[in-house]
Amino acid sequence: MSQEPITPRPEDSHAGGDSDTPDASASGSAPSTAGSGNHATAAQRRRWRRYLADEISEATVYRYLAERTDGRESEILREMADAEKRHEQHWRNLLGPQADPEPRPSASSLALQFMARHFGTVFVLALAQRAEGRSRYDEDPDAPSSMAADEAVHEEVVRALATNGREKLSGNFRAAVFGANDGLVSNVALIMGIGASGASPHMVLLSGVAGLLAGALSMGAGEFVSVRSQRELLDASRPTQVTLDVAPDLDIDRNELELIYRARGMSEEAAHHRALERFGHYSCDCDPSFSHQPEAEAEEENTENVALGTDLGAAASSFCFFASGAIIPILPYLFGISGFPGMVISLLLVGIALLGTGAVVGLLSGASPLKRGLRQLLIGYGAAAATYLLGLLFGTSVGG
Repeated sequence: MSQEPITPRPEDSHAGGDSDTPDASASGSAPSTAGSGNHATAAQRRRWRRYLADEISEATVYRYLAERTDGRESEILREMADAEKRHEQHWRNLLGPQADPEPRPSASSLALQFMARHFGTVFVLALAQRAEGRSRYDEDPDAPSSMAADEAVHEEVVRALATNGREKLSGNFRAAVFGANDGLVSNVALIMGIGASGASPHMVLLSGVAGLLAGALSMGAGEFVSVRSQRELLDASRPTQVTLDVAPDLDIDRNELELIYRARGMSEEAAHHRALERFGHYSCDCDPSFSHQPEAEAEEENTENVALGTDLGAAASSFCFFASGAIIPILPYLFGISGFPGMVISLLLVGIALLGTGAVVGLLSGASPLKRGLRQLLIGYGAAAATYLLGLLFGTSVGG
């Protein structure tokens, strides 16, 4: 009996054998192959090579970050690098021989690799989070659905890792950034206003120094009062041990001691147990959480002390943070540059600093560094413009 020829199925006739790639099989359907290998259009090849460059760069970034960390975080980053290598292979399979030579990463990707290799992880992870969020695989017919899903998961993984770093930096570092930003905006506005009024260069410099000192002292004093007030509030709210002193003289049959514990929020049962403990009758077999735990209270108090810091330390930090920003607008005047050139240079220096502080805030909050930098720049320049116009108006009215 003669055998009939076997007709290949349509799904087996894809050019380039894309359905054999790991990503295609994992997704349950092969990617579109309107152009594969030599049959791809020039636009497709350019897009694939761009994707390939991005995957190579992301794998490199994660590998560098893994080398700078340890433990669980390092392991996660290495697995992320392996996942990006799998995505990289998908585009290599589509490109075939045209994957070589390897596409060169973009300037921003090279900068991110440099930062990942030589600096800390929190800012790099924040940038990597944004890069993962810009993936267009879900819109590209040549990318399997599994890869689009992977990129969505990768963004959340990087977001979680970046959040850990942000939490570590969110205290003193954030205070430093905002303190410096306050000094920048307030003093450049003061300088512009005084300069526009027609005051002498000496008066402008004097006003700038006065603004620096006044603002820094105000910030320091405010932080001192804030921390001291919080401590006093906590001290006033923390239960005292007066019950230990007066317990022997209380009437056990009229146990008003329970009222103290009930007023502090304890249930009636817990308050009764604590009162018996104070009288030395701790013999009931009940919830151990009712019992007095001096070690836990000491640990809680120590945690509060660390979180608040010292009032003098907080005041000194605020003074320095504000002063570090407020000195920038008066630098030209300190070096003898006055008049309109001095104001222009002051604005340029402040603009650079505002872009920097805004970008840092953006990174810490997971937003676009460029947009946050430009926002800070507009706010600072807006304040400076307002005081400049007021200075012009004031100078004109005085001169008239």
